[in-house]
Amino acid sequence: MAVALSQEQVNELARARRMIERERKKITPRRRQHEVVKALVKHGVLHVLRDRSGDEETRHRLIGQRLRAAFEELGPTFIKLGQVIMTRQELLPEAVTAELAALLDSVPPLPFHYMMAVLEDEIPNWADVFRWIDPNPLGSASLAQVYRAQLADGRMAAVKIVRPLVDRLFQVDIGNVRKLVRRLQRLLPPQLEVSLDLHGIIEDYYSSTMNELDLRREAEIMDEQRAMVEEFETLYIPEVYHVTQRVLVMEFIDGWNLKDFPVDFFTFEERLERMTDLAHYYVKAFVEGNYHADPHASNLMVDRRTKRIAILDWGLVGRMDAAHTEAIFRMLMHVRVNQQEDAIEALLDIYEPTRYTDLVSLRDQLRSLLIHYTNSTQASYYNWGNLLLSTIVIAAKNYCRIPNGLALWTKGFSAAEGTARWLCPEISYHQLVEIADVQILRRWMMRRFNYHTNASFVAELAKLTATLPRRVNKILEHFEWNDFRVNLDAQLSHQAVRTLHRVVNKLLLALMSGTFFLGGALLLAFADTHADAHGGIVPLGWVGIGVSGALGLSALWSTLRSKKRI
Repeated sequence: MAVALSQEQVNELARARRMIERERKKITPRRRQHEVVKALVKHGVLHVLRDRSGDEETRHRLIGQRLRAAFEELGPTFIKLGQVIMTRQELLPEAVTAELAALLDSVPPLPFHYMMAVLEDEIPNWADVFRWIDPNPLGSASLAQVYRAQLADGRMAAVKIVRPLVDRLFQVDIGNVRKLVRRLQRLLPPQLEVSLDLHGIIEDYYSSTMNELDLRREAEIMDEQRAMVEEFETLYIPEVYHVTQRVLVMEFIDGWNLKDFPVDFFTFEERLERMTDLAHYYVKAFVEGNYHADPHASNLMVDRRTKRIAILDWGLVGRMDAAHTEAIFRMLMHVRVNQQEDAIEALLDIYEPTRYTDLVSLRDQLRSLLIHYTNSTQASYYNWGNLLLSTIVIAAKNYCRIPNGLALWTKGFSAAEGTARWLCPEISYHQLVEIADVQILRRWMMRRFNYHTNASFVAELAKLTATLPRRVNKILEHFEWNDFRVNLDAQLSHQAVRTLHRVVNKLLLALMSGTFFLGGALLLAFADTHADAHGGIVPLGWVGIGVSGALGLSALWSTLRSKKRI
């Protein structure tokens, strides 16, 4: 049995194809630039950025609301960009990111005939593959929509289809965003320019979105993660039946998402077992640095038949350097046993201080923060997700360079913690992670002492041994010819530079005041001796005296204000 299209559906499909083709031709870089500016003006974003009235929190909330409205109008690329920006809470005020969080909600779905056009392009014989497809989507996101269907062999399936024109929109929009970011990076203050890598943030956004647009990559990730999940009896990843670049057909899960299952469906022991498996799987994935970046309850389905938990939606997967993940877990372990100095050292393996960083102040702020999280529980304000986010904010305020993948890692870790709390609030997620410390240490040791690591170490040692005599000879030759030089690059602190600028500005004002006064006085003296020939010199002389007085008063006022600040 196959899907039989009515004549009306055939006509709708033809109209959808014509509409898609017309819209594709309209998507050009210049046109999109105009649309972006128009949307920002329409929703008042540019006006709010210039507004300084009202309290700061209200103004930030208004910026977030208007940015969200503009992003929603501009479509999938900017909705996804807003979701990425929302994770960088060290860059934007909390009131702004809280408003942008609404972009995570369902996006209004496109009519099915538009999605059917994509399905027909990707699977030409799709009508023979399926018995039926429900035209009402199970879910609608910025990049794709998911439908329930039945295959020709009787199996139930979930069909994920990428929205039409998303790929074209993304390619055009990302080019415009890159140009804007290059200009913004040059306009940043020096201390932010060395600590904030806007280009890196956009490239992370580009690579992650490209993975989401290619569903073949999502299927590969599901296969990789299925091998990691095998050791946990209560967890599994649905089987993939068929995949192309823009269509993914996989096993349909009949059940509830994690927040909706009946209270009496699991016993306490069953909930605890599933929470333990989830916690240990997440720890395993986070330590590996290849993890589900959006593990909230809506992406976890409880199978009503097997009672297992299926992990869905592998479009957004994060990657993190192994050394950084090790440092994070070392920090958490030290905090739990009140070893704050060791925890700070672990954090400094993650955050790279710049020449504008005051290390004493940074360490003091981290110490004051970490002390609150000793013996804390995930049900309190002092949970680990909040801890990681707070350390990122402190590092950003102290002009440290922050790994681009860390904000997404923190978001994923915090979501995993919240999911565990929802599933089994009676048990501490912190304690479950601590139970996995042996697993964590074992993986660290395996990574440190595997064949490839040792082989590279031996190769580096051999290179050093072979080249050491030649390098020593070069150093001794420089000493022999009295040609040994050491390059020093001294950097003034940010506060010292600001003070020096103020002093130089005051000196320039004083010098200009004296110059105008001297010039005006000379003109007036000259006018006294040549009054008949040069009657216009007197007004010019008084102008010079007036400008001199204004500059002198400005220098005096600036000096008095500086003393008040001190």
